[in-house]
Amino acid sequence: MRLAVLDERIPVVVRPGRVIDVSDVVGTTTSVAGPWGAWLEAGHGLAELLALDLDDRPGAPLETARLSAPLARPRKIVAAPVNYLDHKVEMSEQRSIADYGVFLKAGTSVVGPGGTVELPYDDVRTDQEGELALVIGRTARHVAPEDALGHVFAYTCGLDVSLRSTEDRSTRKSFDTFTPLGPWLVTADEVPDPDDLELRCWVGDVLRQSTSTAELIFPVADLVAYASSVMTLEPGDVVLTGTPAGVGALADGDRVRLEISSIGTLEVGVTAAAATPYASRPQGRRPVAGGGSGR
Repeated sequence: MRLAVLDERIPVVVRPGRVIDVSDVVGTTTSVAGPWGAWLEAGHGLAELLALDLDDRPGAPLETARLSAPLARPRKIVAAPVNYLDHKVEMSEQRSIADYGVFLKAGTSVVGPGGTVELPYDDVRTDQEGELALVIGRTARHVAPEDALGHVFAYTCGLDVSLRSTEDRSTRKSFDTFTPLGPWLVTADEVPDPDDLELRCWVGDVLRQSTSTAELIFPVADLVAYASSVMTLEPGDVVLTGTPAGVGALADGDRVRLEISSIGTLEVGVTAAAATPYASRPQGRRPVAGGGSGR
């Protein structure tokens, strides 16, 4: 089942060529999590959706539907650094996720399909990182790898947009618009093996990334288990599984397209219209020459 959000607040099920409004069951909400996030946070699950008779419900054309981020403001976005061997080589890394652990991104960094990534600085490289993302459906704390996939509600496409600067990962990856998600959630029952998906990412007409999730250092179940040993994963939380080799700089006017087999295609634009010099960011108090506190 494919679950999407229409016009930022209407939950829909996506069928071939059309979208079906299920707001009478799921509800529309003013929650920052959006309708599907609120649905999961309230303890609902896939069984209730599978029980719906969708054939008798009217639908609207998918072609003209204005899809928003399937999860607008997740409480947590957990991300995996250096989780593909080829990306480890590409970045000249001696360490991987096994050494670094996971990190967090701001929920406010999410943008949906057709949205725009806003480059914050005009003189610091910002890269695209195409990734498989998953959504937690059941609370997970200290789960074993063999049980971990039972806590996954759905999968989607995700971009972990990354500033190549000196700040820690959570800072340089949490700018507003730096986590595009979509175009919809594909429920876990339709993705029997998340470690056997093809991932490709284009910037413009150039194919930058092409791999299989079989190349993950921590496979999906191991990643969920590991993350749950660090922090409690709650319904509606998003986990980004890491990016393969092929990351590269984004520029004003670029179009980024991420395609994952069995999931779908996520496309966003890029703008530098409001970009400023990196040196213009807040610098904080600095020591005065000759000593003293500078106060």
